[in-house]
Amino acid sequence: MNGTAPLGSPARRVRVVTLIDILSMSGGAERLALLAATRLDPERFDSTLSVSRWPPPSEGIGGEPARRALELVEQSNARFLPLGHSKKAEIAPWVKLGRFLRAERTDVLHAHKFGSNVWGSLVGTLARVPLVLAHEHTWSYEGQPLRRFLDRELIARGADRFIAVSQADRGRMTEVEGIDPSRTMVIAHGILDPPPAAGKDVRAELGIAADAPVVGAVGVLRPQKAISVLLRAALLLREQYPRLRVLIAGDGFEQAELEALSRELGLADVVSFLGHRGDVPDLLASLDVAVSSSDFEGSPLAVMEYMAAGLPIAATDVGGVPDLIDSGVHGLLVPRRDAVALAGAIGQLLENPERAREMGARARERRAAEFTIDAFVGRLEELYLKLLADKGRA
Repeated sequence: MNGTAPLGSPARRVRVVTLIDILSMSGGAERLALLAATRLDPERFDSTLSVSRWPPPSEGIGGEPARRALELVEQSNARFLPLGHSKKAEIAPWVKLGRFLRAERTDVLHAHKFGSNVWGSLVGTLARVPLVLAHEHTWSYEGQPLRRFLDRELIARGADRFIAVSQADRGRMTEVEGIDPSRTMVIAHGILDPPPAAGKDVRAELGIAADAPVVGAVGVLRPQKAISVLLRAALLLREQYPRLRVLIAGDGFEQAELEALSRELGLADVVSFLGHRGDVPDLLASLDVAVSSSDFEGSPLAVMEYMAAGLPIAATDVGGVPDLIDSGVHGLLVPRRDAVALAGAIGQLLENPERAREMGARARERRAAEFTIDAFVGRLEELYLKLLADKGRA
């Protein structure tokens, strides 16, 4: 190895370790960490993906998303460092990580999500890694005073930069958590170009008429997504659109509660809970309007997928959603937890199909220009090299 070669050249590749809790292709943060680690330019970067909770404690945990993620790592130029962490008080996995960082003379440790951010900041500092980055993919910044304390006093102090996924989240790091804004920054996310729809007729499968108004949402069924607000909006819309159908794809621990609410509202014949779908492009092709009703978001990958599908979007004006959608241009934004406003936005898009199609086309163009996975990885590569140069490592 030529020690005088510039960092980021083939003779002196930048050694990057990406740290994440779980190996998966399903969660947004997990997917982005995986894709970043496996897509860094191998001519300039020596990449290692370290997963703390691997191997999984039982064969059934992780399932197909974990298997697909592992295959992606194996097919890439990235190395794989499983840490075998399974208990909260376990130290051995972090000792293993520290030894690896020192032995490999790691240049960059890039941690993703709260747990990895805590340990990455500690271990990276102790192992004297030149550049330590913590990446917060989103949380509400409400409640959890211990987490706010650790974000401010441990992660923000231990990491060279604390990365947010939206300007709104970065602002809350300062306003709510009291973190020095000079230690924070924003990196815009991106997604893989989705595969084309296979031509499957989802409406026919579900017994929905070709000309019936159909709206839908894709995502994990948890309180953050506020699907209950979409259900209450559907109740208001049914009077104007008696043939309305609402499709909700995804699973999660809130599913039974949401199904019970749907029955309570008398929407059993309107709302379909589809569970996990392997045909999301075909499902999106069946919609007239896509909906994001979340209470809070970082930079939602589901909204980017709606944009890639060319769908008009009705979404709550939270977190990084306004960074993706200009209201009235790519879709319509409404206040969170306002079922009346959400119903009004969906109704406007259903009532004006030509305007809705124009919004969807502009959303597709913007996603393709600004929010691709290659653009995201390119932003990370530039960041690594710039910050290392600023620290005199180049």
